[in-house]
Amino acid sequence: MATLYQIHSTMDMLRRSVDEMSRTWRTGDSILLLGSTVAFISWLDAYLSDSEIQGIANIYALADDVAQLSINTSAKLNLETKLSGLLTDEEWVNLTQSTNFSNTDANNAGFDKVVTIAL
Repeated sequence: MATLYQIHSTMDMLRRSVDEMSRTWRTGDSILLLGSTVAFISWLDAYLSDSEIQGIANIYALADDVAQLSINTSAKLNLETKLSGLLTDEEWVNLTQSTNFSNTDANNAGFDKVVTIAL
């Protein structure tokens, strides 16, 4: 089983969020970017590269949060290549409340715990 780390962070706290996440990270864990955190995905990639975190299964974002970004910003972030998927609110709820799934897709991720980091 794996952990889903939900990160809701400002740009100036993102590195600290990654540091906190790295303390309990296991290969196969996933990340969900909440709120405006998705706009900092390039910085997140850089911070993850500098950390001990390895073996990320998936990086998700909420579709509603991505929709808040301008089209120009979304294009510049190249989210299609950096995110494993966009989740609706319903998919997010299913992802965080269900523990009896196999690791096949966003609706069946197999998380045994959900950790929210909001610094």
